[in-house]
Amino acid sequence: MWSSAVVVQLRLSFLRRTTSSRLARACIGLWLIAWACSGPSTQSVRDVPATQSASDGSAFTVLVFTKTAGFRHESIPAGIRAIESLGDEQHFRVDSSEDAAVFTDAHLARYQVIVFLNTTGDILDLNQQAAFERFVQRGGGFAGIHSATDTEYDWEWYGRLVGTYFDNHPPIQIATVNVVDATHLSTMQLPTAWSRNDEWYNFRADPRPQVRVLMQLDEMTYTGGTMGKNHPISWYHEYDGGRAWYTAMGHTTESYSDPLFLRHLSGGIRWAAGVPKE
Repeated sequence: MWSSAVVVQLRLSFLRRTTSSRLARACIGLWLIAWACSGPSTQSVRDVPATQSASDGSAFTVLVFTKTAGFRHESIPAGIRAIESLGDEQHFRVDSSEDAAVFTDAHLARYQVIVFLNTTGDILDLNQQAAFERFVQRGGGFAGIHSATDTEYDWEWYGRLVGTYFDNHPPIQIATVNVVDATHLSTMQLPTAWSRNDEWYNFRADPRPQVRVLMQLDEMTYTGGTMGKNHPISWYHEYDGGRAWYTAMGHTTESYSDPLFLRHLSGGIRWAAGVPKE
């Protein structure tokens, strides 16, 4: 393959032999200079076709979305790093962004799962919401972490996708989480009773029966719970053509170095991607 400089010299040599008009030479010379300076064509990350995202052999590709319009969790950077590490270990690719402009049909087509990592408030406009809905309707997966339920209160479709909305929480403290479905990818490697420190959400409504609950909080083990004996803390369901998984844990930075929480998180992401149980 000849270099750009060699191509330019050959074209100039040919033109000197075949072009007698000074004006023609000048015009063509200007065109050649512009061609040489332009270099090879470039393509922004957003314009890369979806098929290129998985060309490295990754099993699937995940978008971790972290935009906030309300409270911003200090644990977000740790969460991104943790999911990237999980991707390296388990051979899925991870992109992260807090730019809502990525919510277009063309851009979302490169992903199999979108993770809302501690998002808050009204983060997508109507066109971006519509692109996200179409992503799920085409079979895409969603994984919501912690304050994903503190997001988009006026978007009914999203409320049904995530399951319910955040109401309030007591101070951060240790509580016991009980696994009620140990067959799911996100719970099958967890202890039946799991004691951990986090910010424990109360929700505006119980998401049952629209979802399948994976884990419940034992309100007898901490103070400030308002949902009673059946207090869901993680769940999943198939929704509008796609898959949605949610965990209310993940407020603290320490969560993202907790091996059990990372097992929970990776199982949820892999289920949302449609990965079968081994």
